[in-house]
Amino acid sequence: MYHIILRALGRRRFFNFVEEILVGMRNDGVNPDNETLLIVIDSLVGGRRVSEAVRFFERLEEFNWVQDCESLNVVLCCLSRRCHVRVAESLLDKMRGKVAFDSVTYNAIIGRWARLGRVDEVKRSLKLMIGDGLSPDCLTFGLIIECLGCNRRIDDAVSVFERMEEMGCVADTNVYNAMISNFVSVGDVDECLRYYKCMVGVNCVPDVGTYHRVIGALLKVRRVADALEIFDEMLGSGICPNTGLITSFIEPLCIYGPPHAAIIVYKKARGVGCEISLKAYKLLLIRLARFGKCKMLLEVWKHMQDSGYSSDKEVYDHIVDGLCNAGQLDNAIRVMEEALRNGFCPSRIVYKKLRKKLLNKNEVETAYNLFKKVKNIREGAPRVWRANGWHF
Repeated sequence: MYHIILRALGRRRFFNFVEEILVGMRNDGVNPDNETLLIVIDSLVGGRRVSEAVRFFERLEEFNWVQDCESLNVVLCCLSRRCHVRVAESLLDKMRGKVAFDSVTYNAIIGRWARLGRVDEVKRSLKLMIGDGLSPDCLTFGLIIECLGCNRRIDDAVSVFERMEEMGCVADTNVYNAMISNFVSVGDVDECLRYYKCMVGVNCVPDVGTYHRVIGALLKVRRVADALEIFDEMLGSGICPNTGLITSFIEPLCIYGPPHAAIIVYKKARGVGCEISLKAYKLLLIRLARFGKCKMLLEVWKHMQDSGYSSDKEVYDHIVDGLCNAGQLDNAIRVMEEALRNGFCPSRIVYKKLRKKLLNKNEVETAYNLFKKVKNIREGAPRVWRANGWHF
């Protein structure tokens, strides 16, 4: 309950009341923990009161807190994550000799410099870490490799990776992901696959980030068969991708070529219980409509509605367009009439396409009846002025 109150005060920047709540915790016999400290420090730093956050850490004993390594790590991680790494370094130097540091302490500093691509700063922090008698762990090596990759120093990153075992550290998933990301950044997909296969060969379990990087790189260079194979391996390992990840796989597949591969990803994702986003459904509908795949188009539309998504003007346009492309004019008229009943006026391009096909088949009366229904909707709809004229 206290954490909820502290978060609410921090979001609204009512920092004057934060200390009152902490005093109330102490009086009620509720001991604050590291999560409490994270909430307070993150609120202060997020509210651009960095100096107050540092001073608060220095006054921890007033609130029954102990200035130990864990509490210091919480503050350093928060400062570094919000790009105040210089302040974090200053606090680290101030606490030297008062608190025994560990690898997490230095990894918080190294991590921010690595993401900024500051190789010299990473080296300096690494020397301090080794000087304090601490050995770099897998997270440290992963950050170093990531930093070198940001500077396109891929050969140096490979050298660090190969020397890890000599320094008594076996590469884990985080390190392999950093290596794969580096080769993705330079467009070397073959090396991405080599490190992925090497990772599997040494029984290092790939995670969602691994598959995201590898499959995304393969789709970018249009190696669809390899991407589908890795996608099968991901599902076979028991990893259920989230909605955003599935959308990121379907989107490039709906840009080039027939929709066959996108439908495979869609069906397999639904088969393992993945939730499909509305954006992914619309991408599939656009592609299926363009190629006139009516049976699959209507099936995907039904799945979309069963998932709780309602059809809008854009969806109806795609359905009518696909039915027109396949010559199913009767079904196209039914869908158009459903859209009109729901208050959605079709786009002029789709309506003209359907009208033209009806006139070419001498169905003048049907085209005229449809014209009257569309006209009634447009006359009752508000008009909006845009750069190219009035629109309904």
